[in-house]
Amino acid sequence: MSHETMVAHRQVEITNSWGLHVRPAQKFVDLAQRFRADVRVRFNGNDLDGKSILSLMTMAAECGSLLELEARGPDAVEAIEALVGLVSARFYEDENGQPIEAGPGAEPGR
Repeated sequence: MSHETMVAHRQVEITNSWGLHVRPAQKFVDLAQRFRADVRVRFNGNDLDGKSILSLMTMAAECGSLLELEARGPDAVEAIEALVGLVSARFYEDENGQPIEAGPGAEPGR
């Protein structure tokens, strides 16, 4: 039996107008917490807990910021795919930071 830990990582760009403010940060944390994998976010030399709203809020990541996402655990690949999808969908917000409807099978906005 192998005791290897699955590791997945991807770089993603924040493209929503308002950056990683409270509402998108909460969406990120809520989604990350659905997975067993440990989720880390690296930004500006900081390595932060992707399941902690406080950690994400301290980043002050604006539009155009590049984040390195890493997950370690049995569902690491799935976690990264889901989180990259959320960020790539601009956290389901319009250019004014207002929630928009998610497409079929996507994570709905709040």
